[in-house]
Parts: sequence; C-alpha cells; structure tokens
Amino acid sequence: MIDQITVFLENEKGRLAALAHTIGEAGISMHALTVADTSEYGVVRIIADTPTRVHTILSEKGFRVALTKVFAVEVPDHAGGLATLLDALDRADLNVEYAYCFALANDRAVDVLRIDAHEAAEKVITTAGFRIMRPDELYVPEPYTQEA
Repeated sequence: MIDQITVFLENEKGRLAALAHTIGEAGISMHALTVADTSEYGVVRIIADTPTRVHTILSEKGFRVALTKVFAVEVPDHAGGLATLLDALDRADLNVEYAYCFALANDRAVDVLRIDAHEAAEKVITTAGFRIMRPDELYVPEPYTQEA
C-alpha cells in the first residue's frame, strides 16, 4: 500500500493554487492529483514524494490534511483493464470507496483504490493477477533527505 495525501479544501478561488504552490515551494513533486467537489469544499487526493513531509508542511500552513493508505495497482493500459480488476473485487464482495487512475510508460496504468478490507483486498488483487505497487515505484518515500 502507499500513502496518499488527502486535503479538505474550501471551494474558494485560489485555494487549489495555494495548495499546489505550498507543495511546489517545498520542492516536492506531485505525481497524481484528483479533486472531488461540493458547493462548499473539495476533497483533494494527491500522490506525492515524501507524503509524511507533505502532511507536516500542509498542516503547518493551516490546511486540513490526512494521510490515507490506498492500493496502487498496476494494470495494463488498454480498454477493459480497470473493469477486470473491479470485477474481481466485486466477486469478492469488496467495496471500492473511491478510485482514480493515471498512466505510466510502456502501456501501463496505475489504479489507486481505497478499500477498507486491506488484507482481503490484497489477496483478491494478487490472485486476479494484478500487481500492487510499492511506494518507491511511484514516489520518493520516507525518510526524506534534502541535499545541500
């Protein structure tokens, strides 16, 4: 499993830009970002280098932030790749709370999935022939060391 940064952000002009600037000014790369919104707030989900450091920096700047464990599953980047994975989870009666995807090189994609039943989900995913990615395959994991 990997660490995802989850930010509860007021749905106001400039707030998403402020979030991106805060992370960028800290010299941290974001690899994926998704925003779900309502009229009053948004939920921003981010895959970024050094997630614990991002959490600390955003907290210090007054953002409402949490770290969330999610699955990052490598799937073939072709029509039906995600459907096959979701069918396996459905057959096992596992609920996917939310999901988002991003593409990698070489016809591969990453499906990020929030599933509460971690152990059961891991078994279903791997038994179905999919690979759960490690943090170091997607981002610079902790501990963070900054060069002078």
